[in-house]
Amino acid sequence: MQTFQNIIVEKSNQLAYLIINLPEQRNALSKETLLEIKKALDELKSDDQIYCIVFTGKGDKSFAAGADISQLKDREPLDVFNPDGMQETYDYIEGFEKPTIAMINGYALGGGCELAMACDIRIASQDAKLGLPELNLGIIPSAGGTQRLARLIGKGKAMELILTGKIISADEAERIGLVSEVAPARQLKESVERTAHQIISKGPLAVKFAKLAIHAGYDSDMKAGLLIEKLAQAVLFSTEDKKEGTRAFLEKRAPEFMSR
Repeated sequence: MQTFQNIIVEKSNQLAYLIINLPEQRNALSKETLLEIKKALDELKSDDQIYCIVFTGKGDKSFAAGADISQLKDREPLDVFNPDGMQETYDYIEGFEKPTIAMINGYALGGGCELAMACDIRIASQDAKLGLPELNLGIIPSAGGTQRLARLIGKGKAMELILTGKIISADEAERIGLVSEVAPARQLKESVERTAHQIISKGPLAVKFAKLAIHAGYDSDMKAGLLIEKLAQAVLFSTEDKKEGTRAFLEKRAPEFMSR
């Protein structure tokens, strides 16, 4: 793994922690940081020892407090079509073949909240704060915020949070479905690792195809979604992992999946 300027990648027990390492800037997301995130994920994709990616921020104050405003103020209209932009990076994270967890250890605002929403699962510290305050700057959430938030919590509540720029507590975020779990700050990493290893214990190909079926089917009609589900299952029925999983169940032992 190469060395980065703005992020740290730590590997531990089949997990890779991708840590935004700019605590003095509240882990703001500059274009350089986004490029490093993409490069790190490209490397982790082919690392056979890593089964789950955890995103978090350095320190205990901020997960990621949004875009780098000093760069944002100079953006021109055509910059939104940058192929390495924030929206494109988060699309890549959402479609990443390995499961991703946002470990929200503080403020997750603007682009930081959108980063968390691009992850498969969001687990927040008790003192975390989340919100999309972009309208205060005369712009809108444009890294997937207007779309993912509505899909996660419903159109009406998303409209309220975006139009008011309200910053909510972790408990409220859990109540409305924006995060799946809230943990005391000291137990946040333990909670994240417990969830991660529950996923890792499952068949890796099944995890991959479950993600694919959910994402591809979500924006389709029910018939198309069910067909996608059926095709994904057909592929899995042909794998050695399916044979091992069913055999292990019948033999009352833990399966040994080989990703094939």
